[in-house]
Amino acid sequence: MKNNANYTMLTDFYEITMANGYLEKGFCDREVCFDMFFRKIPDGGGFAVMAGVEQLVDYLENLHFDESDIEFLRSKNMFCGKFLDYLKNFKFECDVWAIEEGTPIFPGESIVKVKGPVMQAQFIETMLLLTINHQSLVATKANRIVRAAKGRPVMEFGSRRAQGPNGAIDGARAAYIAGCCGTACTISDVRYGIPALGTMAHSWVQLFDSEYEAFCAYAEIYPTNCTLLIDTYNVLKSGLPNAIRAFNDVLVPKGIRPAGVRIDSGDITYLSKKIRKILDAEGFGDCKIVASNSLDEYIIRDLLDQGAMIDSFGVGERLITSRSEPVFGGVYKLCAVYDENGREIPKIKLSENVAKITTPCAKNVYRLYENETHKAIADVLTLEKEDAPSGEYEIFDPEHTWKRKTITDFYAKNLLVKIFDKGKRVYDLPDIESIKQKCKTEVDNLWDEVKRWENPHNYYVDLSLDLWKIKDELLNKKSF
Repeated sequence: MKNNANYTMLTDFYEITMANGYLEKGFCDREVCFDMFFRKIPDGGGFAVMAGVEQLVDYLENLHFDESDIEFLRSKNMFCGKFLDYLKNFKFECDVWAIEEGTPIFPGESIVKVKGPVMQAQFIETMLLLTINHQSLVATKANRIVRAAKGRPVMEFGSRRAQGPNGAIDGARAAYIAGCCGTACTISDVRYGIPALGTMAHSWVQLFDSEYEAFCAYAEIYPTNCTLLIDTYNVLKSGLPNAIRAFNDVLVPKGIRPAGVRIDSGDITYLSKKIRKILDAEGFGDCKIVASNSLDEYIIRDLLDQGAMIDSFGVGERLITSRSEPVFGGVYKLCAVYDENGREIPKIKLSENVAKITTPCAKNVYRLYENETHKAIADVLTLEKEDAPSGEYEIFDPEHTWKRKTITDFYAKNLLVKIFDKGKRVYDLPDIESIKQKCKTEVDNLWDEVKRWENPHNYYVDLSLDLWKIKDELLNKKSF
């Protein structure tokens, strides 16, 4: 479901001042190309997960200036009348490419490419970055947590700790794409069809005169989906005994099996082992144990390594905020301008910090896969008009060029898919289940070494020889 909110004025102010300046200096229709890329994978991981394209599409399709927007800009007494008139008839006319949602992505490669009039391509910078950065951050964190759970369902429970409403709503979407089984955020089910999940809070138990009464009442209302929260008072002395009693008194006579019990505090490993033993002895071997309480991938990994008897996890604040590293760090940089004859002029941003040097030119991003295993070998950035890598192909490290490898028996896939052509959408947005499946498939196509928790293998993002030569020439240019 589309949001249809008008975020046109969600910009950095410099995007507006530059747009006015471009028009004043006659650059209004100057064709350019921008890249979005990121420099560092959160949490020292081996890969990130692309997300947020659907919300970027919604933004671009709703991009327009209301009269109130124009009057606000007029009140700043900074913008010429010609510019304000231009905004009245504004129409987005750029070409846009993006890597599809759910795809593993790596530092330095173009994940969104925008080509068109500089006023427009520059203006969308903030919202483009905000959308892709946020959802890719959450999707990356969620995928780490899901992989740590080793096949056990993970529920996203972070709405109340998210940074604002959109952080909760779109964060739940990103988490689902990355492998979570559902969310506690009801509106995310309404908007995106993500299964809304949940049981009870401690206040439900506290409201009744006894824990047993609270459990019976819940079992009577939701008999076919009865999961009881058993740590309000004492898990082993009251919570679990009262849950078993309620199961026997309310559900068993109806021929219904309980769904589970949930613990949200205490030593989860110790408690889950005790709970499992007691449930099994009482004839409830099919009753699941759900754990929550400030979990993340590291805690989940440790719990399972210690033999915790947990069937599923609810993960909140550390997922929805990516608490361990809450910034994705994607940037949006000019990589080419075009003269009046359409000739591309490469542009580069230099820095004493090598990581901040950009790669010039409009580019394609090819992922090279082994024919036999379909495992990803490396990504290669090429000039936009270059042919796809094929045959006997040499890849090399762009910084340490002596590191070279010739590969054969592979196929190449261009990851950048065209989303808009001259401002018109030409891409059919996939449904969320398809995106989720794509994420699973593409992550499976990465070597296990890339998915390692500690010191993952460095997946290579290389440059074609022609692109490398252009970059090297610009790096050695004496003046600009």
